[in-house]
Amino acid sequence: MAESADEKRQTMVDRAKMAEHAEQYEDMAKWMKELVEMDVALTEEERNLLSVAYKNMLGARRSAWRVVKSSEEKQAEQGLEETDNKRKASKWLREKVVKEMNEMCGDVLALIDKFLIPRVDTAESEVFYHKMKGDYYRYLVEISVGAERDDMASKSKESYEKAQEKAAGLPTTNVVRLGLALNLSVFHYEIRSDGKEACRVANDAFNAAITEADNLKDDSYKDSTLIMQLLRDNLTLWTSEQEDQGED
Repeated sequence: MAESADEKRQTMVDRAKMAEHAEQYEDMAKWMKELVEMDVALTEEERNLLSVAYKNMLGARRSAWRVVKSSEEKQAEQGLEETDNKRKASKWLREKVVKEMNEMCGDVLALIDKFLIPRVDTAESEVFYHKMKGDYYRYLVEISVGAERDDMASKSKESYEKAQEKAAGLPTTNVVRLGLALNLSVFHYEIRSDGKEACRVANDAFNAAITEADNLKDDSYKDSTLIMQLLRDNLTLWTSEQEDQGED
């Protein structure tokens, strides 16, 4: 007897969870992508599984890209020619990682635009997906140059701003709203090199949330306070760096 749509959906979720437990994130992403392509509104659990799968896959590549990029810079400083085997090995791996990152980000962005945003059924979900778009365009900025980099940065900013607009109706302590503020502030600091705006976004989100922190429910207290701590840590670091630059 063939599985019903609900049974098939549950099978995909169960397999994604097992893949996560075994840290097999490619398999996890495969099952979640198939679930998204069923063209249904995801539950909170399902959208978090999707996010975790791609974030871990991409996180490994982002880390690899930074290592290879650093190696290339050191090799250039050492005077190694581009024809040197070490330089060629670094170039080969960087290009491979960039190709994989482009494909993964392209997959996520296509799923968001074709299936996820059109099917949103809550304000929180809409904020979540626009934030996710901003994140994945930001990851593309990191590996792009020139006009392409400018285009990716513009699309990332546009997505974050759309998410911010929708997030205005969520509680200031909402985990998705706080996560948006955290990532948007990082975007301003790392991508736009605008420390002042990064600090403003982080400070506004932290101050708005801290006034409502006592009203947090037990099930969201840990996640919300963790993001608030990250916001405060970034603020401390960025403010200190700006003060140091002012003294130079």
